[in-house]
Amino acid sequence: MNETFLIVAIGLGAIFLIWFLFYFIPVGLWFTALVSGVRISLLQLILMRWRKVPPSVIVNSMIAATKAGLKVERDDLEAHYLAGGRVQQVVNALISADKANISLNFKTATAIDLAGRDVFQAVQMSVNPKVIDTEKVTAVAKDGIQLIATARVTVRANIRQLVGGAGEETVLARVGEGIVSSIGSADSHKSVLENPDSISKVVLRKGLDSGTAFEILSIDIADIDIGKNIGAVLQMDQAQADKNIAQAKAEERRAMAVASEQEMKARAQEARANVIQAEALIPQAIAEAFKSGNLGIMDYYKFQNIQADTKMRDSISEEGMKTPKDKEIGTKK
Repeated sequence: MNETFLIVAIGLGAIFLIWFLFYFIPVGLWFTALVSGVRISLLQLILMRWRKVPPSVIVNSMIAATKAGLKVERDDLEAHYLAGGRVQQVVNALISADKANISLNFKTATAIDLAGRDVFQAVQMSVNPKVIDTEKVTAVAKDGIQLIATARVTVRANIRQLVGGAGEETVLARVGEGIVSSIGSADSHKSVLENPDSISKVVLRKGLDSGTAFEILSIDIADIDIGKNIGAVLQMDQAQADKNIAQAKAEERRAMAVASEQEMKARAQEARANVIQAEALIPQAIAEAFKSGNLGIMDYYKFQNIQADTKMRDSISEEGMKTPKDKEIGTKK
C-alpha cells in the first residue's frame, strides 16, 4: 500500500511540475507566435509572467499587428499594459486606421487610450460619422413669436483633438446656442419657417467644432414648431403691472383724500366747540353788562327781537331752497 501511495504522489507531483513549467514557460504560445512570424523568445515570455503581464495579450496583439502589416514593439505593448492601457483596443484601432487610410501612430493611439477615450470607437466614428440629435431648443424671433427647433448634427471624430478636446455635450451646447442666436436675429418667425436651412448655414459658419474632439459635417433642422407669442405675453404682463401701479396710486390718493376729509371734519368739530364755548359766555357777558349799566332793558329786548328776526329769515331762506320733491317728502312725514 505504501508503494501505491508513493506512485500516486509521484504522479501528482509530476503533473503539477508539468503544469507549473507550461504555465511559466508557455511553449504553445511561443510556437503560435513562431509560425505567425512573430519573433519572441521563451525567456521573454517567462519574464512577462514575473512582471505580471499576461503573455497571451501581448503575443496575440503582436500577431494581429504583424498579419495586418504593422510593426509594433513588444516593449511598447508591455509598457502600455503596465500603465493601465487596453492593448488589444489600441492594436485594433491601429489596424482599422491603417485600412481606412487614417493617419494614426502608436504613440497617439496609446495617449488617446490612456486619456479614457475608446480609440477603436473613435477610429470607427472617423470612418462612419455619427448623428447626434439635440434636445428641443427654444428661441424667440424679433416679432415676439417663440420657435421650438430640433437639430441633427452629423459629426466624425477628430483624431488629433481626441486628447484634450471637448466632448459631445460641448458640441450640442454650442449648436443650441447657435440656433438661439440665429432665430433671435431673424426679423420675423415666418422667414425662419420658410427657410429653416438658414439656421444651419449661420450655425456652421461659426466654427462650433473648434477645440472639440469632433468635426461637424452638417447641421440639419429636423423639426421646428411655433410656440407662444412671447411679445404679446410680455405686453400683457406690462399692462397688468401698469394697472397695478395705477390702482396703487389711486388707492394712495383716495386714502389721502379720506384723511384730509377726516381732518376737515375734526377742524369743523373744533370750530363748533369754540362757537358753543363762546355762546356759553354770552349770558354771562349780558349779566355783567346789566350790572355795570352798559346794557338797559330796552336794549336787551331789541337784541331779542333781532335774534328772532334772524331765525325767521333763515327758516324762510331754507324753505325757498327746497325742491318740490323735498317739500312733498316733508309733508308726508
